[in-house]
Amino acid sequence: MNWTCDRKSLAGISCQVVNPLGNSSSNHNVTTKHDRLSKMSGVFGMKLSMGKQVALAAVVVVMGCVGIIALILTLVQHHLVDLPHRMQYGMVFDAGSTHTSLYMYRWPGNKENNTGVVSQMLVCDVDGDGISSYAQDPPGAGLSLRKCLESALAAVPANQQRETPVYLGATAGMRLLQLQNHTQSYQVLEQVTKVIQGYPFDFRGARILSGMEEGAYGWITINYLQESFIKHTFEGEWVSPKGRKIWGALDMGGSSTQISFTPGQPVQDPASALGPKLYGYQYEVYTHSYLCYGKEQAMRQLRVNLLKMSGSTRPVKHPCYHLGYNITLTLGDLYDSPCIARPVTFDPASEVTFTGTSEPLRCLNQMKNIMNLTDCSLAPDCGFNGVYQPPVSGDFFAFSTYYYTFDFLGLAPQSSLAQATTTIDTFCRRTWDSLKTEYSEKDKYLRDYCASANYIMTVLLDGYKFNQTWGNIYFQRQVADTDINWTLGYMLNLTNLIPSERPLVVTGVQHGQWAAEVFFITFAVFLSLLVLAILLLWNP
Repeated sequence: MNWTCDRKSLAGISCQVVNPLGNSSSNHNVTTKHDRLSKMSGVFGMKLSMGKQVALAAVVVVMGCVGIIALILTLVQHHLVDLPHRMQYGMVFDAGSTHTSLYMYRWPGNKENNTGVVSQMLVCDVDGDGISSYAQDPPGAGLSLRKCLESALAAVPANQQRETPVYLGATAGMRLLQLQNHTQSYQVLEQVTKVIQGYPFDFRGARILSGMEEGAYGWITINYLQESFIKHTFEGEWVSPKGRKIWGALDMGGSSTQISFTPGQPVQDPASALGPKLYGYQYEVYTHSYLCYGKEQAMRQLRVNLLKMSGSTRPVKHPCYHLGYNITLTLGDLYDSPCIARPVTFDPASEVTFTGTSEPLRCLNQMKNIMNLTDCSLAPDCGFNGVYQPPVSGDFFAFSTYYYTFDFLGLAPQSSLAQATTTIDTFCRRTWDSLKTEYSEKDKYLRDYCASANYIMTVLLDGYKFNQTWGNIYFQRQVADTDINWTLGYMLNLTNLIPSERPLVVTGVQHGQWAAEVFFITFAVFLSLLVLAILLLWNP
């Protein structure tokens, strides 16, 4: 048997067995790998010529290139987009000597150079006197806070209440109570802590602030509100202002008064120097707090001095009270303060009557007697009571009692020294009856405006030495709808301890670029599919 083969097509080779007798006994086909591929293509109902296969491969390569190009464009042109930060909240109770107030602040989750951008959103005044007045009834101090805590509960979103920090800072009133009776001051703080902890907030503690802290935080508040640390631009960015102007702070409460400023020379007394770092900058601040020299304590000292000077004369003449005004107090009331030196023996129930005489000049002189203005080993760098103070430098905001007194007299926000002196003198000469007729609604404070004004003049001129720089003082209560006090500075400082939210970042492109890329990719895919369809359906 012989084999006879011949090439018939590209599909394969056909062979047959030739019988020696001259006839074919059988026919066998042997196919190559190429033939098997052609049969596989038949599964899809078509056979691709070599030209069509090359074209199809080209289309696939083009589509791959389109995808790579689009990816490269996106990666090269992308930028990071910060998603909006939710607001965070914080609260500070200002537990002063005469009253307590709750201040609520909020700030975005991100922070500028690690210091939160804080704004005031709520103020709630607690009913009654300061918490130090509850020395004999500590639970009452805690209960007095409930009204304002309920207001805070309504203001903070429910899902953020447990992460909202609450602080209570007590100032000079509690500092005096601590000196007077440490146990009672502890019990008062214990009771306010107990009440605040009963609310779904993150309570961070109740503490008594030092006088230096109170002064420094007031300084921070003023300069934050004046955008001395950081400024919001029209482009919506926060930047550190060039040629920044740093303000000084003058605060007077019921039991203490504070002065804080950046002096034009290095602070010589380390005990009066602070170096706060805010928004990436370090500052050197002089600050001092005079305990017992707030308005209420000064008025107490004045009455005791007048009583001593009067000898046995009764009633005791009071030059700062208006003619026609009389008040009777017990000796127990007069000496009920750690700021007052008590006699070795006295009858607390014994009464003393003070009668007003409307003598402004004598009133001013008596104010100087309650301050030590002469003994200072560091002269001329002195405040009063022998305390070191560098010369005042720059402009100042005077707030709290400073503002309320001068605003009542029509001297806020600014007045010349001559105008202030004349206005106070004229007011102090008026009778009590004429004042009650004109200011009946102010009766609660009306008695003390003359004394307060003369005390303020003594502190500013004789104590702090503003004689030549009186025009640098601005008597203000608010800046940018925010109260000037130590609480905002306190919260600003504490936001360095509150972790900033981790920013939510996505990768994005500009809208125009995104639209162009989508169009380019869509068009390329459409064109490729169109070419592929033509190749598959076209059969010449």
